[in-house]
Order: sequence, then structure tokens, then C-alpha cells
Amino acid sequence: MSRDDNRRVTAVLGPTNTGKTHLAVERMVAHSSGMIGFPLRLLAREVYDRVVAMKGPERVALITGEERIVPKDARWFLCTAESMPVDRDVAFVALDEAQLGADAERGHVFTDRLLHARGREETMILGSAALKPVVRSLVPGVEIVERPRFSDLSYAGAKKISRLPRRSAIVAFSAEEVYAVAEMLRRLRGGAAVVMGALSPRTRNAQVAMFQAGEVDYLVATDAIGMGLNMDVAHVAFAGLHKFDGKRRRRLTVAEMAQIAGRAGRHQRDGTFGGVSEEGPDAFLPEEVLAIEGHRFPTLDWLYWREGDPDLSSVDALIGSLSAPPSHETLRAAPESVDLAVLRRLAEDPAIRARAKGQVARLWATCGIPDFQKLGVEPHARFVARVFGYLSDGYLPHQWFADEVARLDRVDGDVETIAGRVSAIRTWAYIAQRGDWLADPAHWQARTQAVEERLSDALHTSLTQRFVDKRTSALMKQIGAGAGALPVEIGAEGEVTIDTHAIGRLEGFRFVVAAEARAADKRLLLSTAEKRLAKERAARGNALVLAENDAFALTSGGVVTWQGHAVARLTRGRSVGRPVAALDDALDCLDPPLRRAANERVQRWVDDAIGAQLPVIARLAEMARDPAATPALRSVAGAIVGGGGIAQRLAVRAAVEALTPPDRLALRKAGVTIGALDLFDPRLLKARARPWREALLAAAGQTVPAAAREGAAVLARGAPGATLAAGFRPLGAQAVRIDLVERIARAAHDARKGRAPFLPDPALATSMGLEAGTIARLMIELGFRPLPEGRWAWRGRPPAKAVAPRPDNAFAALAELGLG
Repeated sequence: MSRDDNRRVTAVLGPTNTGKTHLAVERMVAHSSGMIGFPLRLLAREVYDRVVAMKGPERVALITGEERIVPKDARWFLCTAESMPVDRDVAFVALDEAQLGADAERGHVFTDRLLHARGREETMILGSAALKPVVRSLVPGVEIVERPRFSDLSYAGAKKISRLPRRSAIVAFSAEEVYAVAEMLRRLRGGAAVVMGALSPRTRNAQVAMFQAGEVDYLVATDAIGMGLNMDVAHVAFAGLHKFDGKRRRRLTVAEMAQIAGRAGRHQRDGTFGGVSEEGPDAFLPEEVLAIEGHRFPTLDWLYWREGDPDLSSVDALIGSLSAPPSHETLRAAPESVDLAVLRRLAEDPAIRARAKGQVARLWATCGIPDFQKLGVEPHARFVARVFGYLSDGYLPHQWFADEVARLDRVDGDVETIAGRVSAIRTWAYIAQRGDWLADPAHWQARTQAVEERLSDALHTSLTQRFVDKRTSALMKQIGAGAGALPVEIGAEGEVTIDTHAIGRLEGFRFVVAAEARAADKRLLLSTAEKRLAKERAARGNALVLAENDAFALTSGGVVTWQGHAVARLTRGRSVGRPVAALDDALDCLDPPLRRAANERVQRWVDDAIGAQLPVIARLAEMARDPAATPALRSVAGAIVGGGGIAQRLAVRAAVEALTPPDRLALRKAGVTIGALDLFDPRLLKARARPWREALLAAAGQTVPAAAREGAAVLARGAPGATLAAGFRPLGAQAVRIDLVERIARAAHDARKGRAPFLPDPALATSMGLEAGTIARLMIELGFRPLPEGRWAWRGRPPAKAVAPRPDNAFAALAELGLG
């Protein structure tokens, strides 16, 4: 077949949705053999699957840079434009989206295929109507067929993302922008499918399948959606009208806008397009809208060209032929693409030039490795140099290739991480498709394909987890059907579901949205579920009112729980021994009468628990407010209660000395020890009483003392719990538990005979681990004075000194009046 044979070349031109690709496929399968070149691997794969369904897998081939399925009896070939085997003799050849000949990076490839790829019996050039004058000039004798669009495409104005209609595709022009829009749709509408040119066909198909099946109503895509990918889209919204084309950020051309907008409405169904900005640089201009709706675009007067059959006799000859200007007036020299830029970098290295002698074709093929990871020319050139260094000696090292593939065979990480691995494995898949670069290419083709499939599945899962919230999606659909269509169900463990989608848990009276739901979702789920949980909460409120005491418990921080759920917190009351139970705000959902009843029930439990856990506090709190009690008894009882069950005797010495025998008996019956230094109930020093005592002090706004270690009798001064508030009296370098202080005091008083000198028995203090300095300090505080030879004599404790009020204190004025 002659490369310049233009017999039976037909150019089928027109806007999107004119059935051009469908026509080409139908014409190809009607021939004995055929080939179509596509602009995207995704599109080639989509059509491959269609043709396989018609002709069977043993007759259909798929050839792309990263994937090669070529059965022995293959007759129909679906390829990317770069991978078309143009030297193969087939009856039919077609080139899709031929207007890409004007693309700065890949245009020369499409121009070469337009000029030289020919079918033995029929050739089709598919593309925009803007190609008409160029095709006439470059392909003499071509038959041009213009096809009208099957459906109308109209401008629907600008709409905020939150107001876009269902079955919309939102087009953005960077991965970051795609992710941002998808995240917004996840919060507002339950999620979106994501389609980008960098996705593998497997991931793209899985994402599109979600959209086509109605699992999500929105699709976010890059401009790759404009290249013939067929989906059920009713409206196309542009997130912006500017893109970075590899060199600069520019506004889309009207033809590019139309190519993307044309994805809306398929076959006989009309479609709409619009933006998300009503004004500003990303708003459509009136003339742009008219051109898109009327399919009127500036024609192409030229295409990019580069020598498709370069001189491979030497590196310089290769660079020279690739840099040669075109000879036809309709062609322009292509800008320097990545492969040529890499070749120029490598040609500057004398070592590579030396290795390239006799292997220029292999060097040029190596420079053709695509920069899938978008590393840039310099990093990519270093990688290509390494590959060529190995290839110039034969094959790529097995272990190096294996290690690099194994490094990517991981599915952990976020969307960006997995997407990066997918891009990286595409490089190794591309290399594996070169049959003369590896000793066992078939093995590595299968291996890289398996890794790409695993990564693709993981990427689909990660995209779905990140950008699709089935709960919110179900809610939005149900809400659209009416409020009565929301069946809220509560499981035995408190799990709340709406239409089988778990949305959270009812923990006691508080509805907690599922942890994976984000801030905006929580508002929607809360407002939806709250309206339908009132009956269950009322039932729980009544159960709380009727609950037995063992259903309640006190937890850290003074929190009262019922059946394990927080319902109240202890707050300041009339005294330390009479805290108030303040209901948790989660119970605000109850009706006022039921809430009051619940509050009364919790308060009764608190009072009962204080009586059971801290009986001395409860009894003394009553004494302190008993009008029939003596002033001394009320004063002592109030001091003990105020200290959480511990009071220094010296602070209430006058009141203690004023106690009557009945008063002392009442205190002893309540459990109070009137010690030489302190007044306390020994039961409060036990670990069992500690939580309640700490909760009462905290509720009263007092500092909660640090707890001493379990079972301690003596602590080093400054250690946790070495304070009187915690039940330990600091004495010298140690702190001694107050009940043991009282035992030592009693033993000392039993040993003395009036005020005569005596020698205390050191056994008791020594057995407790008291140091000599501690014992001496204790004896002094008890009222003894030291004598020579370790003797002591009783002198009594000095009377408490009166403290004069400050001059600016109100009590000073009362003292002057004789009332203080």
C-alpha cells in the first residue's frame, strides 16, 4: 500500500454527537480488516470492547503505548494514534479527532497519520468541520461529508455547583481542581465520579459505571471528556475557562469549548452547557455562546508537521531531519516536543553519542518513552539516558526492572499517592510492550498489567471513599422524593440507618453522625435524622425516669452516666456535700416535663450515692444545716464538709473546744475522728471513696488533689498526693497519712505522765518508715518539747492567734463599732 494513496479517502466532519466514530466503527467491521487511531487510550479501549462484542476477542487487537493485545488472527485494530502500525496492510483505516493536528505537543503525529495512514479499500478522516480547508489542501481528491449534530446544544447560563441539575458533568483543568470540585459535590450532593486522562481504563470504566448506574448523579472530569468519551450527560458545566497548556495559562478556544460542551446530550436527546461563574474571566462571552450553539468556529489553515520517517544514519542526521521545516504551505514546523527535547539533551553527552553508533534507531525509540509522571524534560532525560545505557548493551537488567515494578506494587496511601503509582507503572508497562527491550517481555507485560489493575482497583476504591458518600446521596434522592420517603431505623446497638445506609448512632440521647461523614454532611444528616428520633428519645427519657440506681454510674470529671451514656454532670450546690446534677445538653431534645422528671431522677441518685459512698459527708451536711444543732457542731460539721471530709483541727480549734459531749458523740457516730491535728473520716482515705470525693470537690470549684499511690502510708514531701487535702500531713521531708499521725499521737499521749519527761517508744514510727526529722517535727506539732537524750515533755499546743482584719476590709469597720 502506497503511503500517498488517496483513493477512497473520505473526511467525515462535524461537531460532537454527529455519530462520526460510530460510523467509522460500522464501516471498519464491514471490511475484512481495519484499523482506527484514537486520541486517547481510554477511547481506544472503549471501542475495543465494543468491537470485541461484535467480532470476538480472537479477531480484535488493542495497541496502545502501555497495552498490547494482538491475537494471532487479529484483523481489526484499535489503537492510539501514536501506536498505529501504519505499515500493516488493512482494508480500512480511520483517524479520529484529526483536528488534533493543530495540537502543539502531539499534532505532528495526527498530521502524519492524516497524510500517510491509508486503508487498502477505504480511509476515513474524522474531525471537526474546522478541518475542511486543510484536508482539501493536504489530501487532493478527498471526499468531504459534513454531518449535522443529532441533538440541540443550548446555553443554560451560569449555575452554582450546589444548584447544578442531576446528570451533570463538571469540567476542570487540573487534578487539584477536579478533586476540589468532587469534594464539594460529595458534601453537597453525595458525591461524584471522577474521570481524568491520567486514569487507567480500568479505573475510568469503574468510575463511569457508577455514574451510568445512577449511584452518583455528577461527574467531574478534565478536558479528556471532550475526546469522544460517551456518557449519559445532560449538562456540561465549566468550572473555569482557562487552562495551562504546558507553557502558559490561556483561555480555551471556542472550538475547545464546543468540543467539551458537546458531551451534553447524546443522539436524539438535547443537551445544555454553562459555567459556574456569572461574571469575571471564567464567564462565557455572548459571542462564544452563539458560536457554540451554532457550531460555527474559525477554520484551521494549517497543521503541525514533523518528519515521520527521520534519517537514522547518525544522531546529528536524526536531529536534523526532525528539525527540518515542512515543504507544504499548509504545514508548520511542530514545536519541540518532549521526545525531541530529550534527544537533544542526550546528544550533548559524548558517552551516549558513542553508544548510539549503529544504534540510533534504538536511541530514538528510547526517547519516545512518554513522561507519564510529568517530571519535566531534565528528570525524564536522565531516566531515558539510564534506560538507553542498559539497552545499548542488550536488554534491560531483569533485577532492576523487577525492583522498580515491585516498588510500585502497593495499594496503600491516599488518592494522590495511588494515582502517582498508576502514572509510574504506565512507564514500565510501556517499556514492557517493546519486545526487544526485555529478555522475557511477555512475562513483564503480564506483570505490569497485573500491577496496574491492582492499583486501578485501589484508586477506584480510594476515589469512591473520598468523593462518594452514599448516605448523603441516598438522603438527597429521598429528600427529593418527599419527606415521607425517609425510613429512619434504629438498631439494637443504637445504629441509625436511612434506607439501609448507616448514617450514625444514637448514643443515649445524642445522635452522632458516622465518623467518616464530614462537616457539611453532618448538618444534613443531623437535620434529617433529628426530626425522626423524637419518639425513640422520649421512650429513653421515660426509661431513665423509671431506672433503678444500678443503671447509673459516676465517671471521671463528675459525669453521671445512664446505661453507659452521659446524662448529667455534677455542679456547685449549696455545699460540697450537696452538688447539683445538671443534665447534659443532649437531653434538651426532651419535652420540658419529661426533662424535669429526668433531672429529678438523676438528682435522687446522686443524693443516694453520696449517702452510700460518702456517708460522713451526707450526715455532716445535714448537721451543718440543722437549726437544732449547737453553733459549735454546725461550725465543725461545715468545716469538715467544706474540706471534702478533712479539716485541720487548728482552723476550727475554738469550735472543737466548744463541742458538748452529745456533739462529740454525734460526730463519732457519723464516723468522724476528732484527732490531735485533724478531723476526718478514715473511710474517705480508701480508694473506693476517692472518685466521689474528687467529684464533689471539683463540682464545688475546689482544686482536686493529686491521688497518692495505692496503699501508701508515708510519702516523700512533694510527691503526688503528699498534701493534707489528699489525706497526708506534710512533716519535714515526708508526708504521713493522717490516720497514722493520729495513732502516733495517741501512743505518745499514752506514754507520758502529765508534764514529766518521757522517752517515746520508737517502734511504731519506725515500723511506718518515718525518718527522725519527721518524728521530731510531728512531736513538736503535737505539743511536745524536745529534751536531752531523746526525751520529750508535754507543753500543750499554743492557742490560735487572732488575725486582725485588713484596714480596707468590711470586718475592720465592724470591729471598730464593737460588732466584729
